[in-house]
This record gives sequence, structure tokens and C-alpha cells, in this order.
Amino acid sequence: MIDLLVAGGGPAGLATAVHATLAGLETVVIEPRTTPVDKACGEGLMPSGVRALTALGLDMPPGHPLRGIRYVRESRSAEAPFEHGPGLGVRRTELHAALARRADETGVKVVTGRVGEVEQCADSVRAGGLRARWLVAADGLHSPVRQGLGLGLPDRGPRRYGQRRHYHVKPWTDFVEVHWSSAAEGGEAYVTPVADDLVGVAVLSGVKRGYDEHLAAFPQLLSRLDGPPANSVRGAGPLRQRVRRRTAGRVLLVGDAAGYVDALTGEGVALALASAEAAVRCLRAGRPQDYEGRWRSLSRRHRLLTEGLLRVSGRAAGARLIVPAAARMPAVFAAVVRALQ
Repeated sequence: MIDLLVAGGGPAGLATAVHATLAGLETVVIEPRTTPVDKACGEGLMPSGVRALTALGLDMPPGHPLRGIRYVRESRSAEAPFEHGPGLGVRRTELHAALARRADETGVKVVTGRVGEVEQCADSVRAGGLRARWLVAADGLHSPVRQGLGLGLPDRGPRRYGQRRHYHVKPWTDFVEVHWSSAAEGGEAYVTPVADDLVGVAVLSGVKRGYDEHLAAFPQLLSRLDGPPANSVRGAGPLRQRVRRRTAGRVLLVGDAAGYVDALTGEGVALALASAEAAVRCLRAGRPQDYEGRWRSLSRRHRLLTEGLLRVSGRAAGARLIVPAAARMPAVFAAVVRALQ
């Protein structure tokens, strides 16, 4: 019997596996896809995410340093530099490949397959034809393990969706830019430089329509994208995922599988890395029951700030005030950015 079985070989699952292996736990990852996997992702790592990768002993993947966050609406803008070191704009495929190399270096075994049904007993869990003391589900936004264990909750609130594409253009900034739409239906465009000649643009909205239609609501941004698209559009959603709890017997949920609010504040990867470390610490200490409280503590500021921004931006009058307010109160805006670092 192995110590830990990880469902999902994305960044959250591989980070969990590396932490577990370094802690002396025999770990196996089950993943049906070939690494690296490209998905819709803002691709901006907060400074805390960069520090988490360093703590894993990772060779930092190639990308573009990020100096802070800038909000933009028409001719108005407000920016706040990071105070605790730079962030990193990095292609999801580059990040995934770097984590896979680190997992291989540490001796993590990766098995191609699907977890399927999860069976638990007093001292073990069985899934994917393997038996382990513990199972960590890091199988994404629409986690099959979470659904199978009945840990998801219905969400009756507005649904939001994300789409992302890259452009062959020299970055015009070393900030992550969040462009706020002036259109009645709202929405945001999340711009991240990920290389010296490549920019990622993710559009977030509660309206389901084509990527180019969304992008047309940002004429100022569109004028800067004078290079050709580098790839096709990838989408994700609904983004919000409510979860009853993050533990069920010998199963723990990590990363997006543990619940998700929205991509607006761009902290998803950093939170996934932090929750991976927290889950392993709890298992190593023999106290999996502590993980729920630890996850809530780690994610509290992110959840509160993201929920607050969504409430304000969900009303046309409120959305119009976000950038002017940030520009008039730079200390407050800087404090919000610090809270997300």
C-alpha cells in the first residue's frame, strides 16, 4: 500500500506529490493526459506563488517578470507595485512542464489513467486500481472526485466564464493589466506578459459569446494587439465552484477542486500551490482534520476580496467606479494588492 495517491497531474497535483515525496511519503499520481496540458488560465503568478515554486526546489520556468497590478478603464488607470518581490507571467504549459521535471527528479511515480470510483475503509482508500493511505483530489475545476463524493454545492448566483488566447506582440508593460469594460454587460480583460514577444489575454464575463466579440468591448486594448494570434482560444467555466467541505474521510481536495470564486484577482495558481503544501503538512502530522481550517485561513483574504470585487463590478454603476476609486485612493489600492501577495 502506498502512502498517497494524487488524482490529477496538473500543477496542483504535481506540487502536492513533490511536497509529499520530499516529506518521505511514497506517492503516485494518476493523470489521463500527456504533460504539459494547456488550459484557459490567466498565467500570472503572484509573488507568493513564485516563492512557493522556489520552496519546491523548482528551476524557475521561462516567463516575464511582473512588477505589479494595473487597473484600466478607458483613459483612466491605477497601478500598485508588488512589495514582496516580483511576480511571474508564465505560460501554463511551461509551468506544468517544470513541475513535471521536478516531480521526476524527486521520484514521484506518474501513472496514465483515470481514478474512477473512490472506495474508502478505516485505514485506506482505493481508486484507479491502487490502494493508498490517503487520496488527494487535484483534478480541477469540475473535479470528478469531488462530485463522486457529494462534496459540491449548487450555485444559484450569476455564472462567469473565461477565455484566453496569446498574441505575438512585445509586451508594453511589466504589470498585469485588468481592463474593465464600459459595455452595459460588463466584463474584464486580464492581460499578462508571458515572454519577451508574447502576451496572454483572458476575457472574463457573465455573458456567453465568442472571444472576439468580448475583446471588441476593449478598443484601447485591441489597438495594442497588432501581432497575430499565437494559438486558438481556450475556455473555462462556470468559474465559481462551491464546496461543502474539503475533506471526506481519507480524501482531501486541493487546488481548484477545493472550490473556486473567480479568476478576477489572479491568485488561483498561488492558492493551489499553498493548499498543496498545507494538505501534505496535515497528512504528515497525522491530522488531516486540520486541513479544512488551514485551507480556509489560506484562502480567506482572496475569497473576501474577490467576492467584494464581483459584487461591485456586477452592477454597471459600481463597475464604473472601480478604476476611478483606485486612482483617487492609491494607498487603499496598494493595500488590496498587498493582501493578495
